[in-house]
Amino acid sequence: MRYGYARVSTIDQDTALQDSALASARCKEIVREKRSGVKKRPELEALLKRLGSGDELVVYKLDRLARSLRDLIRIVEHVESVGATLKS
Repeated sequence: MRYGYARVSTIDQDTALQDSALASARCKEIVREKRSGVKKRPELEALLKRLGSGDELVVYKLDRLARSLRDLIRIVEHVESVGATLKS
């Protein structure tokens, strides 16, 4: 399954631009989160737990997914460990 992940930093912002791009990428489900990247991201963590072999995680931009290079590496390693792929 192809999952999209959209995140904005504040509740005043919206994910419309990301939603449009993820819909164009034919994501079957889009998970949205309105939180700063430095706080816990429960929607992302739940999505990562659901990923399985053959799934694809799609993000509009990498900075919407990870708050640092270390965080990105952790996420990529998890995605690969379950047999899924990441697309930005």
